[in-house]
Amino acid sequence: MGKIILFEEKNFQGRSYDCMSDCSELTSFLTRCQSCRVESGCFMVYERPNFMGLQLFLKRGEYSDLQRLTSMGTTMDSIRSCRMIPSHRGQFRIKIFERENMSGQSNELQEDCDNIMERFRMNDILSCQVLEGHWLMYEQPNFRGRVIYVKPGEHRSLREMGMSGIRLMSLRRITDTC
Repeated sequence: MGKIILFEEKNFQGRSYDCMSDCSELTSFLTRCQSCRVESGCFMVYERPNFMGLQLFLKRGEYSDLQRLTSMGTTMDSIRSCRMIPSHRGQFRIKIFERENMSGQSNELQEDCDNIMERFRMNDILSCQVLEGHWLMYEQPNFRGRVIYVKPGEHRSLREMGMSGIRLMSLRRITDTC
């Protein structure tokens, strides 16, 4: 079981809200969220409601200023939703597709891939089927840049997850103890 404490202000100030599961709309509890403390587990936090927009992967620790965590010149003013990532022990498998709706060139992976262009000659990942485990997909090679979290199931359009306009170039398994 994971637990994240969300605070309205930087440096763990202002009102707080304890969350131990997915929350699609935090503004019901806090007017904004600018810092947080992950007491246990791993979470994805999102800049927009319903798990959309810019995403950050957070594991156990203190995050006193969310704007300092962002990369690529993109800042997250406030967390609007969060998702707890369940622990996974066992195999990892994902099938990636170059086009939406599980079409185009496809490849199946069981381990991290630091550059899909070099390894598979794929220009992008637009859909995927997560067969086992939980994965993070990054916009740049070597697990850098903005990130998208994908859980088990079919993801027919990664663009519809609120991250249109980015190319996905690397992916890794979430092997952290969440």
